[in-house]
Amino acid sequence: MERRAKKSVAAVVKSVKAAESGAGALLSILHAITAEFGYIPGDAIPEIAGALNLSQAEVYGAITFYRDFRITPPARHSIRLCQAESCLAMGAVELIDLLKTRLGIGPGEKTPDNAFSLDTVYCFGNCASSPSVMIDGRLYGRISAERLKKILDAIKD
Repeated sequence: MERRAKKSVAAVVKSVKAAESGAGALLSILHAITAEFGYIPGDAIPEIAGALNLSQAEVYGAITFYRDFRITPPARHSIRLCQAESCLAMGAVELIDLLKTRLGIGPGEKTPDNAFSLDTVYCFGNCASSPSVMIDGRLYGRISAERLKKILDAIKD
């Protein structure tokens, strides 16, 4: 499959700024850049700050405050495991242990080959189907260790 050429940071900022103004534009721009690049490149911070008349510290503060934004390229596969009470009661602790052993990383880390990242989240709102895990944006409920192993085997690079 042919990948489309990525827009420049300036083009993303310009298109979002044209559509929005005010305080809400910062988050919209950060979301648009993340959608385009998968993260917020370092050279985007001064570009965004200049376009919105903000300090670079304010832009960086917003990026680091929200968990949906990152300043480093993401891993090829993202695993997010729910750690809310319902999921914990239904086996999320065992799943996190499995992921730590299987991938050799803990929450907030990426594998050395950049294949997987592992993060914990508080809640997906999927409590009736606990425990829940999101892999590459797809939510899985009632996940067992065996099912998780099969999913990992299927996507292992």
